[in-house]
Formats: sequence, structure tokens, C-alpha cells
Amino acid sequence: MSRPRESRRIHTEDSSTHDNAPAGKYVLYLALGALGVVYGDIGTSPLYAFRESFHASYGIEVHAINILGILSLIFWSLILVISVKYLIFVLRADNNGEGGILALTALIGAKRRVMLPGTVRWVMVMLGLFGTALLYGDGMITPAISVLSAVEGLEVVTPFFEPYVVPITVVILIGLFMFQSRGTERVGKVFGPVTMVWFLVLGILGISWIVRQPSVLAAINPFYGAEFFRENGLRGFLVLGSVFLVVTGGEALYADMGHFGRAPIRLAWFAVVLPALLLNYFGQGALLLQHPEAVENPFYQMAPGWALIPLVLIATAATVIASQALITGAFSLTMQAVQLGYLPRVPIAHTSPDEFGQIYISSINWVLMIACVALVLAFRSSSNLAAAYGVAVTTTMFVTTLLLFRVERERWRWSWPVAVTFTAFFLIADLSFWGANLVKIPAGGWFPLVIGVVVFTAMTTWRRGRSLLAQRLKADTPRFAEFIDRLEHSKLARVPGTAIYMYSDPEGTPPALVRNLRHNRVLHEQVIQLSLNTEDVPYVAHKQRMEVRALHHGIYQMILHYGFMETPNVLRDLPLAQRYKLELDLEAVSFFLGSERILATEGKGIALWRERLFVLMSRNATSAANFFGLPPDRVVEMGTQVEI
Repeated sequence: MSRPRESRRIHTEDSSTHDNAPAGKYVLYLALGALGVVYGDIGTSPLYAFRESFHASYGIEVHAINILGILSLIFWSLILVISVKYLIFVLRADNNGEGGILALTALIGAKRRVMLPGTVRWVMVMLGLFGTALLYGDGMITPAISVLSAVEGLEVVTPFFEPYVVPITVVILIGLFMFQSRGTERVGKVFGPVTMVWFLVLGILGISWIVRQPSVLAAINPFYGAEFFRENGLRGFLVLGSVFLVVTGGEALYADMGHFGRAPIRLAWFAVVLPALLLNYFGQGALLLQHPEAVENPFYQMAPGWALIPLVLIATAATVIASQALITGAFSLTMQAVQLGYLPRVPIAHTSPDEFGQIYISSINWVLMIACVALVLAFRSSSNLAAAYGVAVTTTMFVTTLLLFRVERERWRWSWPVAVTFTAFFLIADLSFWGANLVKIPAGGWFPLVIGVVVFTAMTTWRRGRSLLAQRLKADTPRFAEFIDRLEHSKLARVPGTAIYMYSDPEGTPPALVRNLRHNRVLHEQVIQLSLNTEDVPYVAHKQRMEVRALHHGIYQMILHYGFMETPNVLRDLPLAQRYKLELDLEAVSFFLGSERILATEGKGIALWRERLFVLMSRNATSAANFFGLPPDRVVEMGTQVEI
């Protein structure tokens, strides 16, 4: 899944790119960390990907032509999709050093905050949001299929374990989600070393069979892939739906670019991950060339009997690590969506004072846990889950390619012929995988699509609803500059202290200020209109965090700027006002916030059912006071009723 994962940031707030990341030993250290965080998902694909390519539903016989043909497709998929598309080109499309489809979507929409529906840029942003929404469905399936496929190795050890595979998987998943609220700092430190052991095991298992059947290396020749299609026709094309499972972690390495940098991610791939994966897949092919009957579970059949239990344990550890990274990624993705205004505020707990990205979102955690457990209980085997896996990821990769085209034209200044040719080449691969996965929809592929549609609907409804609410509030209040001019001629009592009125529109008058003057007829000696602005970049430099403008008679206009990967912290940043010779006693400041009671009305704004959804989301959103960490004993909320 496309997600920013948990790891130590390698840059300061003032940095904007990681191209100049430290070299030498530090790059090696980061590359080791990337193994566990970036490549956990794609690294566990050998457990089921090659096996699923011979699933009985395809009717593909296990003989040399088909074995070599599928291996050839796997080899060239890893080379073209991961090595060329993502590692060489997509990683260049960064948003101030950050990657991922949501960061890319923010980059595409950055030039124009208000986009007219139907324009190319608006369509691109909507596609990016839909691709983002699909990642939640992917995040539900991946832990389930990964852990289940690892535990299924117990069936290879002895049939005795067969009835216990599903219960053991459920227990592992529940334990994993229960652990999230405690933070994963300590566990995270062993991600890299454990995953390194996993990749070494993958390579050793593969080599042990390649040396017995070296002819399997002939599959590097793309002729065998073409021959496979010629031999099997439509059935061969549909097998691409399972071949795609070998590249399902492609979006992850792009999303994690901001945490590790391009160089460590590329080093980890070409030095460790790619060789290990290819050796293992070719080893499984070599096994099947000698023992076609091992097709039921070629990964575990490669191991000698004495090594099966240790192999199940290391495989389970690897899948738990991959699942952990996906869960953390879902938390980070949600935080980004909240900051960009696509989801309502939710409680975000930071589980480590030192590690960026170590956050916990209770509601997302429990939804993911329930979904994962339900998927395991419903599908009961990794083969059945594989039928539901791939539809969402192929769609997301397709969207990434389209967004990349905009980057090629607008940022890289590629000519139309070059950009179109390049994009068309990768769209052929994307659409081929996507078409092959469409047949999975009736067998379970509908699940991530439904999740994606639900999340996309919620995101666009929230965004549109907030826009309508802002329009209604703006229509009922004057511009702040005009309002201040009126105060010059009014005789209002001034009381000691500082009042901070928080409002999203820096040019508008806070409704709470209007209502306070209307009812109480008093004004504090020092009044600050505070707006928080989320930029279309991941991080804002410390020196650019605050803007302050002095108006009249102790009235100030203040703006705090945050990136979409930062959590606003008002109390932490208010002391920056000293730069503008504005002294604030944080123990005596009062915060005034608007609290709107929203009413859905037919005939205005958007469809009535979407208005009602927006009202429901608003009522369940965390209050601004809690989200921004304001002291509850110094917060005053002024309510009003608004129709949208």
C-alpha cells in the first residue's frame, strides 16, 4: 500500500530533498532500515505469488513451458515495474522530498487551490484521491493474506495443524493490533535486521534448488513469457492477475522515500531485495521442474524437513513486520488526509517523543483489526484471499502513472512526444495487470473496491462540505480589515488579557469574535486572529512557521503554517510571536473557537444524503480544542446554527 511508514526522519525541517542524504555508513544504515519498513510487503510475496499463478481456476498445467513462462513474466515484472518505473523514475517525482500518491496528488493540485470541476487538474486530483482511498482496502487485505500464508506453513509440517491455522492467524493479528497503542519504537529497531535474515533465507532456499536445476535460469529470456501467452491464450493473460502479486509492494517504496531517501531505498533493492526475490522465485521454479506435485506450496516445499518449523517462525516474523508497516502507514495516511482537509479531525496520539511517524489513531486501528480478522474468517486461506488481492493495487499504480505524466510535463518539462511515449509504455503494463485482475472482482476483488468507494465518498463529501460551510460563514461575516475599521468608531469596554480567536479564513472575521461582541460587548486588550494553514508540502521550515501582522489598537493577525505531514501544535508555536515583539503569557491566554451546529437542507449545496453524511462526520469529529491540544480550562466555544 501507498503509505508513509514509521521510521526516523533523516532530514531537518529546513531540508526539502534527500538527494544530498549522508553517504557511506549512514546510507548503509538507512538501507538496512528500509528493508523492514519499505520492502516488508513485497518481500513476503514469495509465500504465495508463484503458487497462485498455478491456481486450479486458471487450468495451467505444471510443465516446463508454463513454469519457465511464468518465471519470465515474474522476472520482467520486477525489472520493468519496480526497478525501472518506480526506482528510476517515480522516485524522482517527490513533493519536497516526500513521496506517495497523496503527496503526489497534493503536488498536482498545488498550483490552484480552487479547481473547477471537469478540468484536467480536477480530474487528476480526484483520481489521486480515489487511489488514496483504495489503499485502505489494500491495508486490510495485506496483513490478513501475509500472516495467513506464513502460518499455513504449519500444514506442510504436519496435517495436525490444519484446523488451527485460522485461529492462530486470528490470534497473531489481534495481538498485533492490540500492541499498537503502546508504540512500536523498540520493535521497529529490529525490523531491518530481521528482514535481512528473511531475505538471506529467501536467497539460500532459491540457490539450493537452482544448483540442482540450473536450466531454470533460461526463464530470463523474454521469449518464454511470449511463448507462455501463445501456448495458453486468454488463460495465460488471466495468470497476470497472480503474477502481479510479486510487485504489490511497489507503492510502498515510493511512499517511504521521505523517511529514507532515494539512495538507501535503491541500494536496498538492487543489493539485497531484488537478488533475493529472483533467487527464490527461480528456486521455486527449479523445484517444480523436478517435482510438479509440490505446486500446492512450493515455497515451504523448498526447505528440508528439519528447517520447516524455523522457516514458519521467520516467515511469520517477516509478515508481522510487513503488517506493522502497513498499519502505521494507514495512520500516517489518515493524518495527511486530515491535514489536507479531506477527512475530519481524529484523535492522534504520538507514541514516541523522538521518532517522527510513530502515531496511533484508535479508530483506524480497530477498523483495520475487525476487517483483517473478518477477512481471515471469511476467506480462510491465502489462496482465497489472493482472489481479492490486486484489484485495488493495480488501480493505484495506474493512477500513479497518470499523475506522473503531469509531473513529466509540468515539473520535468518533457516534450509531449516523450512524455506520451513514456507514459504509454507503462500504461500498457498497468492496464494489462488491471485487466487480468478485473476477473477477481466476483471472487472477492469487490471488497477493496467497496472500501475505496466508501472512503472516497467520505473524503470528497468532507472536502465539499467544509467548503460550503466556509462559504456560509463568510457570507454572514465581514472581512476582518473592515470589521476592525468599524471597531474604531465603537465604544467597547476593553478588559485585561489576551484573547486568541481561531478561524480558518485569515481574511475573514472569526464568527466567535462577532458573537462575543454581540452578546458581551467587551474586547480584550490584546486580540489575535489566528489561522492555521496547511500547505501543499510535507513540512514547513521553522523560520516560515509564523506570520504576524499588527493591525489597530492591540489587534493582530497571525497565521501558523504546517505541512500535510505535520501535526499542528499551537501552544508549542505561539512563543514564535516574540520575533514580532509580541509577548504572550501562555498561562493567561484565552482561546475563542466557533462551534457550528450544521443543518442539512434540501436544494442547497450538494445532494441531501451527502449533506447528512457531512453532518454526521462533523458531529463525530474531534473538537478543534482537543485536536490542537488547547488547555480546556481556557477555551471558550461560541455556537451558531448554519444551513448548508
